[in-house]
Amino acid sequence: MATPTWFMPAEWEQHELTWMAWPSSGYTLGEAESDWHEARETWAAVANAIIEFEPVVMLCEQDAIAIAKAYLDERVEIMPAPLNDAWMRDIGPTFVKNAAGEIAGVNWIFNGWGAQEWAQWDKDSQVARLITERAGKIRIDSKLINEGGGIHVNGAGAVLLTETVQLGEGRNSTWSRAGVEAEIHQQLGTSEAIWIRRGLTRDYDEFGTRGHIDIVACFASPTKILFHNQENPAHPDFSVSHEVKRTLEEHGGFELVPVAAPTILRDDEGFVDYSYINHYLVNGGVILCGFNDANDQRAVDTLQKVYPDRKIVLVNATALFARGGGIHCITQQQPA
Repeated sequence: MATPTWFMPAEWEQHELTWMAWPSSGYTLGEAESDWHEARETWAAVANAIIEFEPVVMLCEQDAIAIAKAYLDERVEIMPAPLNDAWMRDIGPTFVKNAAGEIAGVNWIFNGWGAQEWAQWDKDSQVARLITERAGKIRIDSKLINEGGGIHVNGAGAVLLTETVQLGEGRNSTWSRAGVEAEIHQQLGTSEAIWIRRGLTRDYDEFGTRGHIDIVACFASPTKILFHNQENPAHPDFSVSHEVKRTLEEHGGFELVPVAAPTILRDDEGFVDYSYINHYLVNGGVILCGFNDANDQRAVDTLQKVYPDRKIVLVNATALFARGGGIHCITQQQPA
């Protein structure tokens, strides 16, 4: 097999900076003023944690810039941009490199997580183009409907995918599995696809992504995979966790590290999908989802063993998950 021109570096490789987007409308911001403050405070807490490790550029609607500045560390750079939503992992480009060290941004087709009824994406579908232009990087257009939260790479040829995302209704259901794999490998420089059958239960509710991998499992090194481990049989993800573990064991070749789910099982809407897997690696650190939960410290301890040379920073992500995502979902790394 010929060496691919472009490859996606693993998240633990050095970053140039982190891209984010400011919540300024819709369900992400919320309906009441208390919701608005909660969203802004949470997005800002993540940005303000990351800025201690690496630069952050925050895309923001023009009329929300003054508000954003009131919440954000002054070191966070604000870039005016039209936005529908604030899930940068999904609307932004997936950055790749080549052997010469050049950086490019893969521009997947974004259609509101499978053309969901509530979603609007006329502005968000242009964000990857805006960012690659602003960053002065090459843009690579893909014909695949995909989001950054639906993929995870180990930087050594393997990629994690979910059947209900890349092959699911509303995205690429007319494609063959081989066709999807070929396009993923072409864009990411990977050669080994590891398919998980489905994601966490809550992620199939109204505001879910229909199975994003980045709350289910992630690489922590070229040979190590962390997976969400729901230990309580009362939660429907108890069986999902077992299935994910079994699938990864059957694939073979990787050390598997269970990361215990929070003890909280439900919120006002039903069973939660709170997950520590949805952390974000930064230069020298890990920004970890916290839930004011008894298992927060267990997660810190687990990740400290996995990443002994990184500082673990816990940021409350309850408000993010209530809106359909987590810390990894609102961030996107640009490799150095």
